Amino acid sequence: MTFLLMKEPDLRSVQSALPDFSKVTHIFLPINDNRNVSVAEGGSHWSLLLVSTLDGVAFHYDSLGGANYSEANVATRKLATILGRPLRFINLEDCPQQENGSDCGVFVCLLMRHLLVKRLLCANAREKVSMSMGGKMVDSYGGRKEMMRIIENLRKEGERRRSRSASPFSNKTPPRIE
Repeated sequence: MTFLLMKEPDLRSVQSALPDFSKVTHIFLPINDNRNVSVAEGGSHWSLLLVSTLDGVAFHYDSLGGANYSEANVATRKLATILGRPLRFINLEDCPQQENGSDCGVFVCLLMRHLLVKRLLCANAREKVSMSMGGKMVDSYGGRKEMMRIIENLRKEGERRRSRSASPFSNKTPPRIE
């Protein structure tokens, strides 16, 4: 969604491909610094843009000191056009910072989970919620281990389901895609 938003000049085409945001309160967008549309897997850094459609604010969380500032700002302006309302862009400089060059994706996942589960879903209706991440520590190593545990549990669940299935194949192999 973000790649399409960033690279397609015709915003009407983009809007037709996106979900209906009319009943959405918040949008989480991973932002990538890929500037070459011919290389879908390009780019080297990820950050998080959290858009509150209720408040008209886009919060940018960048674990590499604002490296994706311009990409997040462009995404905010384009999304504002699609939403048909102004969005105020806030680059949160108190975002926890990664200590190496490879944790940005993990940071995006962990920050998104924290903001959704610990902030937005815990708040009462009409309660003001701080979107600051000041003082929040991110355990990227623990986050990676947790993601691997989740993947492994899902893999095992798939195996269990296949072993109980009425598959016509004797070896209970995974289904093939047409």
